[in-house]
Amino acid sequence: MKKIMIGNLKEFFTQRVKRGLVRRLNNIKVARMAQLVTRNSPPPAGQPVVFFKASTGIDDLSWNSGFHLLTSWALRLQGIPVAYFACNAGMSKCALGTNRDHPQKAMPCQSCVMQSRALYKDAPGVEWFEFERDAKVEKALENLPLSNLMNFEWQGIPLGALCLPGLRWILRIHHLNDDENTRYLFREYILSAWNVARKFEKFLDETNPRVAVVFNGQFFPEAVARHVALRRGLRVVTHEVGLQPASAYFTDGEATAYPIHIPDDFEMNEEQNARLDAYLARRFQGDFTMAGIKFWADMKGLDEAFLKKASGFKQIVPIFTNVIFDTSQPHANTVFEDMFEWLDATLEVIRAHPETLFVIRAHPDELRVRKASRETVGGWVEARRVTDLTNAVFIPPNETLSSYELISKSKFAMVYNSTIGLEASIMGAAVLCAGKARFTQYPTVFFPQTVEEQRKKLEEFLSAEKIEIPAAFKRNARRFLYYQLYRASLPFGDFLEPSVRATQTKLKSFKLKDLLQSETINVIREGLLEGGDFLLKAP
Repeated sequence: MKKIMIGNLKEFFTQRVKRGLVRRLNNIKVARMAQLVTRNSPPPAGQPVVFFKASTGIDDLSWNSGFHLLTSWALRLQGIPVAYFACNAGMSKCALGTNRDHPQKAMPCQSCVMQSRALYKDAPGVEWFEFERDAKVEKALENLPLSNLMNFEWQGIPLGALCLPGLRWILRIHHLNDDENTRYLFREYILSAWNVARKFEKFLDETNPRVAVVFNGQFFPEAVARHVALRRGLRVVTHEVGLQPASAYFTDGEATAYPIHIPDDFEMNEEQNARLDAYLARRFQGDFTMAGIKFWADMKGLDEAFLKKASGFKQIVPIFTNVIFDTSQPHANTVFEDMFEWLDATLEVIRAHPETLFVIRAHPDELRVRKASRETVGGWVEARRVTDLTNAVFIPPNETLSSYELISKSKFAMVYNSTIGLEASIMGAAVLCAGKARFTQYPTVFFPQTVEEQRKKLEEFLSAEKIEIPAAFKRNARRFLYYQLYRASLPFGDFLEPSVRATQTKLKSFKLKDLLQSETINVIREGLLEGGDFLLKAP
């Protein structure tokens, strides 16, 4: 045991040293490229494009930082002015720098600012904003309970609501505790958000941009900036990682909601169907990544013990849950207050239907290293004593059982808002969805719009001899996934590659002309400057 611990410590420090070395070398490379961009950019003309990303990457180059940087470089190289809004310890607390175990701990601003200065080396138009407390806002926040902080507004800006997703994300819980640590963080987030609002408003006055580009749009620095910009009629584009490796998604809407316009008359041809089928074949075997994470290294089928247990029931119904951040975003909870309320309502049905085996499947990302949820489905299962029921099985997040095989043996599937619902629909399964998901913008699943209608539809499915599934569901699901993969996921793989941690990236060696000739860059430029749709040309 002692030798194993020593071996693990050596591996940890080896990786840490390697990561530090790679980071420094990458920052040198980035700084040199930044200087090259400045030297080779023609005199700018016209209104600038504003870029702001304070919630992605502290001392490493995150994928979204890479997308942000390369896009801004390409614009500058074409004579389009760019203005960067950059954090110089501009928040007393931010989600990315918060230590959830020790909220009072100082922020890692020094390393974060050092990273940003490497990214913006010699760039014109960088506005470094610092933090200034507003005594009036601070006084207004004193002694407020959690509920009041959630609804706190100042000068027409819903600061509490804008800070809430980031607070839930960093604490990894949806139902926040009304304790002093939580209230302290919330107050500091609100004060910091107000500082961002004031400074960004002034920045927009001074730059008069044509469009603002921000990361994600859900965390409070960028969410507040987006709110301020939209309030004054300025167009805002958000971006996130795409569905393909080393790819980005840009949109005029909320990037995390993934709004995609698919023409009504779009039908997939033979080549496109074959391409999608090849992707699905790999995914159904567990061969896929998201934001650099490979969840299924060793997917396995249903074992004999499970099949034996299932044989004693009339039918199987899997229940697929999701992670806190995806279920805590404002646009997700349109029917239930949150995922756990849905689970509580479902538990009543589980107890009322002993003839049905319900399989509760926790999302594999729930226990991801450094991002593990603190309010988990496993915790809910334990607190509600779900596994005491003979007709309920819990599959934990680290169990690599194939969800696809489970779906194939089930009468129908239940989801909150995870992608498995889209895939189940493509497989031809009936899917009862309870939360607004990326794919529910098109008819792809059954999605009753009230709690009562959800319960009614669930009871109907459980008692039906056969569930009639509209043919449009599978068609729309395939079309939507195809667009996500091959039209909306903009590849940056020619310029970025995974770093020591696959969730981080590093710059490849390339020529500036290659960047300018990139289809991805041209699509983004057209989207930003000419009202394009941020979609690749149809293959």
